[in-house]
This record gives sequence, C-alpha cells and structure tokens, in this order.
Amino acid sequence: MATTRSGSGQSFSVLGGDLAIKGDISASSDLHIDGAVDGDITCESLVQGETSRITGSISAKSARLSGHIEGSITCGQLVILKSARITGDVHYDALTIEQGAIVDGRLSPYGSTKSAAAQVPSENVLILSDAAE
Repeated sequence: MATTRSGSGQSFSVLGGDLAIKGDISASSDLHIDGAVDGDITCESLVQGETSRITGSISAKSARLSGHIEGSITCGQLVILKSARITGDVHYDALTIEQGAIVDGRLSPYGSTKSAAAQVPSENVLILSDAAE
C-alpha cells in the first residue's frame, strides 16, 4: 500500500490491484482501493476501482464505488457507478446511482433505518389479519 501527499498537503493511500488484504482497514485519510479487501473499511473518503472486491462493511464520509462489495455501507456522499455490484444494505445522506449499477439490499437515508412495514404498529397488522379470515 502506498501513501501519497497531494499538493494541498492531504495524504491518500492506494491499495493496488495486485494486493489482497485480510483484516480491517482504518484510515484517517482518503483511500483508493483497486485490490481485494476481506474486512471492514473506515476512512474519510473511499474510491473503489472497477476490479476491486470488498467483503465487509464500509463507513466513510464520501465514497465513489465501482467494483464488487458484499457488506453494508454507511456513507454521507455516496456515488455508485454503473460497474458497481453491491450486496448489502446502504445508508446514505446523499446518493447518486448510475444506470446499470446493481444494488441487492435496502437503500435508506440517514434517520430512516426502519422499513415502512416495520413502522406499522403490530396491533393494526393483527386486526387486518383477523379481518381477512
């Protein structure tokens, strides 16, 4: 993994396509992943390459995803590109999905972690069930 400083003094780390990491990654800087990660990722900003494969949860302030992900995603500004294949729930503040991207999971904005069906009081559901019999 390489760490580089940009002209503004901020650093970012790159996990090349020939690398595979087994374990959690926590970065206080930006992270670019082209390789494979089997573990949870926490960082400021994440850019995922098309050939990248991540198995684990992702937590970032911003992310631009274009590879395969199996796990939950919690992100402020999230962009899912057309080559992305995501299996897992996605929690976001702002979301952009390109046509062609595949998300197999629940999409929910921050503050909306329950589905509409789960918010219906159980006694109302029971009354409806009894009426159908």
